[in-house]
This record gives sequence, C-alpha cells and structure tokens, in this order.
Amino acid sequence: MSAESMAILVLLASFGIMIMLRFPIAYAVALSSLLCLLYQGLPFTTICQQMVKGINSFSLMAVPFFITMGCLMGSGGISDKLIALANACVGWMTGGMAMVNIVASYFFGGISGSAAADTASLGSILIPMMVDQGYDDDFSTAVTITSSCEGLLVPPSHNMVIYAMSAGGVSVGSLFLAGYIPGALLAISLMIGSYIISKKRNYPKGDKFTFKNLLKQLSVSVWALAAVIIVVVGVVGGWFTATESAAVAVIYSLIVSVYIYKGLDWKGVWRVLGDCVDTLSIVLILISTSSIFGYCLTTLHVPSMAANAVIGLTNNPILIALLLNLILLVLGCIMDMAPIILIATPILLPIATSIGINPIQFGIMIVLNCGIGLLTPPVGAVLFIGSAVGKVKMEKVVKATLPFYLCMLIVLLLLTFIPEITMLLPNLFY
Repeated sequence: MSAESMAILVLLASFGIMIMLRFPIAYAVALSSLLCLLYQGLPFTTICQQMVKGINSFSLMAVPFFITMGCLMGSGGISDKLIALANACVGWMTGGMAMVNIVASYFFGGISGSAAADTASLGSILIPMMVDQGYDDDFSTAVTITSSCEGLLVPPSHNMVIYAMSAGGVSVGSLFLAGYIPGALLAISLMIGSYIISKKRNYPKGDKFTFKNLLKQLSVSVWALAAVIIVVVGVVGGWFTATESAAVAVIYSLIVSVYIYKGLDWKGVWRVLGDCVDTLSIVLILISTSSIFGYCLTTLHVPSMAANAVIGLTNNPILIALLLNLILLVLGCIMDMAPIILIATPILLPIATSIGINPIQFGIMIVLNCGIGLLTPPVGAVLFIGSAVGKVKMEKVVKATLPFYLCMLIVLLLLTFIPEITMLLPNLFY
C-alpha cells in the first residue's frame, strides 16, 4: 500500500471509529485530521494555518448575522403572529391545524433558517394545540419536525452560505432564489400527505376562510416578513452583499422585536445574544476543523479518487445522481448538517457537475438531503427535539413520520431530475 493510500486510510478509518464511539463531530474531524498530518510528517503549524484560513472569509460573516437575526426574531414574539397568519390562509381545510403547522414553518423558516429553532419555537405552541383539537400526538409531532425542514430551503439560510463557501464561486443570491420553489414544493407535498391522513382519521377543519381575517393577520405579520424581503431583495438586487444584508437584517429584527412587537426587552436581548454565542461557537469550530479535514482530502486527491470510483461503477447519469443522494442520506443518518456540507461538497460536487447537475441545484439537493438526515436516527437532532417538545417516544414519532419521509423523498427526486424547479428563479433574475 502506498504512503498516500495509507494516509487516506488513517484519515477515514479514525474518523469513522470516532463517529461510532459518539465523539463530538468537531473533535472527530480535528483528531482524524491531526492523525493524518502526523502520519504524513507535516508540521503542526499546518493545523493552525488551515483553521484560520477556514474562518477567514468575509462571506462567512453572514452566518453569525443570520443566526443572530433568527434568534432575535424567534424570541421576539413573532411565532404567534405567523401561526395566526397561517391559520387565516389554510386553517379552513380538512386537517386544518396540520396545514397551519406546515405553512407557519414556511413563514418562520424564512426568518430563522433553522429546522431546530422552528421545531422548538412553533412545536411548543402547535403540538399541544393540535392534541387539544383531537389530533394524535405522534402525528402532530411528525408534521412539526418534517415541515421544519422547509426553513432550510427558504432564504435566508445560513447553511446555504456555508455551502457557497465550500463550493467556491457559487452565488449566495442565486442559492437564496433557488430555495423558494423547492421549499414551496416540499410544503405542498407535506400538505397532500397530511390531507390524506386527516381524511382517513377524520381530523377536524378550522374556521371558515375570510379575506378580512387574512388581511388583518397579514398587516400584523408584515413586519416580520419584511426581514426576509430586506435580505433577499438586497442581495438579488445587488444593493448588499450577503454579509451586509445579514447585518442590516439584525438591526431591523432588533428594532421589530423590541419596539414593534415588544416581545423582548433589553435584558432579554442580552440573553438571546448569549444563546447566539453558544450556537455560533459550535458552528465556527465545526467550520475551522472541517477546513483541516478538507485540506487533507484535497492534498491526498480523495475528491478525484471518489469521482473516478463512482463513475467506474456506472456511467449512467441517472444512477450516479441516485447514488449521490444515497451517499448524502446515509451521511445524514450519522452526521450533523454543517459538517456534511463542509466535508461532502468538495468530494461530491465535481461528480455532480460531471453529469450536468448545476452547482446551485446540487446545493439545494444537499440541503434537502441533510434536512431528511435531521429527522432520522441515530443522530437526528430535530427528531430528538420534536420528541422532547411533543413528549412522545422517539420510536412512535419515527413510525408516524414514515409517510412524510416518502413525501420528502419524492420532492428530492423531483429536484434531482427536473432542474427547472430549482433553476427557474435564479435564471430569471440573473
């Protein structure tokens, strides 16, 4: 075995062993990279250089700003208002509260950009409300966790910024635009699944639809929704970079949360900022350690080897696309979202582009695959949060989620094989 092959074995085997031993992902990435560098005889300064290089990016500054914006708006009293708006839109349907849950997640996802935040914030309100109205607790929790993945696709999503940085040269504005239709398609798919189950189980309808109520709730919620408009229009229109728009959105969300909705006082703002620091420390440590891992993969030519191995199995573009999705789904079962994006993008993106998949389209595919991974054991963070919020056993939630897994997989296949769904808005505006 050559020295290069042995170094790859040290890197990947040590990483896999530490993952199975349930090491924190940042430690597993850093330690496996350290062992690989030591085997190659490279100096320790390489580790420091690559960690600093990984987070020394102006565009990466958008990530902490977007997370801060989501924390401020999520704690600023907007959840009730978005739920009321969703109820005015779709609450009249059979299984109305399930539909409200799904549509509210679409609205809230455009503000938080986090499936975990969506589940914790909306789930704590909607799951008890649904149970009180006669919905099963496992169904209510399943709807909540699956619909939370809409927030990963609907801009502004900090995961898309991470992907843009990992892919290199991909427009954040194009990614933002590309997420709207897939997010809506996912919502429609989940609504169809919820409607079928609601009909079968005879779940109740909500209040009758009226334009007056819709306009009333829209007027109340417009301040929250305007934050998304500021970010997306600013980036797409070329008025701001992604980082600048995120900074403007933080100031705007602070004003709305404190002075308009009055869901936060200044003491609460400091508490929220403290929570943001906790989240940001995890994200930035992951990015910096993943930078070392990516450096090892690149210097050992793993991306080209992986591409040759996949293409060696088959030259059928359809099978290769399905194989890419399968790899990402398996990774989603054992790893969290950010490290998958950071580690898998440099390896899988060249394979995807070789069969004609646009980097923007592939970014949306990665995000949705990772979103499904957040709902699958054994490392499904959103699955655990939903189970805790809904006070339902995880096994019961997984069983109730099976029909919604099917809905999500159908959407994933549509995004994979019909690029126009993803590329329509980016091509239109760019």
